[in-house]
Amino acid sequence: MDLQSDRGRRVTVDELNTSRLLAHAAQQAHQRKLDDMVIVDVDAHHYENEHIKDILPFMENDVLRQLSMAQIMKGGRGNLMPVQVGYQDMGGRVTRYPLRSTEKTEASGPQRDIALGHRWMDAMSVDYSCLFPTGMLNIGLHPQKEMESDLCWAYNRWVTEKVLPESNGRFYTMLSLPISTPDEALRHVETFGHRKGVGGFMVTTVRNIPVHDNSLMKVYRAIEERGLVLSFHSAFNWNETIFKTCNRFLAVHALGFSFYNILHLTNWVTNGIPERFPKLPVIWIESGLAWVPFLMQRLDHEFMMRPSECPGLKKKPSEYMRDMYYSSQPMEIQDREAMECTFRMMDAENHLLYASDYPHWDFDLPSTIYDLPFLSEKAKHNILGGTAARLFKLPPRNEKQKENLIKFGNYTAAA
Repeated sequence: MDLQSDRGRRVTVDELNTSRLLAHAAQQAHQRKLDDMVIVDVDAHHYENEHIKDILPFMENDVLRQLSMAQIMKGGRGNLMPVQVGYQDMGGRVTRYPLRSTEKTEASGPQRDIALGHRWMDAMSVDYSCLFPTGMLNIGLHPQKEMESDLCWAYNRWVTEKVLPESNGRFYTMLSLPISTPDEALRHVETFGHRKGVGGFMVTTVRNIPVHDNSLMKVYRAIEERGLVLSFHSAFNWNETIFKTCNRFLAVHALGFSFYNILHLTNWVTNGIPERFPKLPVIWIESGLAWVPFLMQRLDHEFMMRPSECPGLKKKPSEYMRDMYYSSQPMEIQDREAMECTFRMMDAENHLLYASDYPHWDFDLPSTIYDLPFLSEKAKHNILGGTAARLFKLPPRNEKQKENLIKFGNYTAAA
């Protein structure tokens, strides 16, 4: 079967196979002996809209489920989200979205997303990967709070009951948390927090409610008490009033992903949340790294002039920021000296976590970290997987990996 490529050339279905598309990635992994390192990806995605007919039946509210299913029957999106302009699907180094369905998976094999996931993970030598949704990253914008809660419930049930059990333990997740309704968010933690493959919970940061609201403290406490991780996953929203001034996708993409995590992290720190939950690991995902030194310096500057406005803080904002975790993707690698300074300021050796963001158009391979000349051997091992393996209690997959985890202090018997 031949297909028309975006450059007009005829391509075969075989050319669109994940393993073939990532042939160079596999070559890189072999050259760098990445199989000797535990590599944990803290941010990978699937396109949950492809399975919307399987997800919606898990909705609890009969009326909302019927409305959503009816919309699907009419060719709609199942009340999932306001539609973003489709630039994300039309660029980069992966198969263009309309052609994804041509890649074959075995009907008798694991669930399709898992089968495709294992292909790209094997090509990159990734041992474990955190599975996140894509369209639902904007679930916080839904005008109906009850719809956000019910869709998150349906998705979380589907992922934990139908998808993760077929991954042979190589996929884990931080489940979507509907914080617009704190009582429902708490119910999600209590219901799903113990399920296999659940490493924690994820807040989508494209939303306009304060993450420091007192009604959410019981949710954070429940996550902390269970020894789980809380993450804040950014995205962009071209419909945000300030971003309507942007007339290029490049502009809103560059600003949006950083903006939402900057906003929520600022509120998180200045309201003293790290002091209230000192044992709660917090990860800021997919907002790049260049903003971290800026915010550290900016908040410290303001705090030193007006410390009375932050009575809950016992140290500078930058010190709390340095205690938190950050995903590596996308790495702004234009100025190596600036990047080295960023790594130093954020204590990257102990608090930076590798992320691919695969299969999105701007994904990063493990070599993006491995090839940085200023990193020590320990830093490479920690960033690429050692730190995440400790956070999420993920075991080594071979003896060499175990040796390296022990060597760099990331292995415990509990893992």
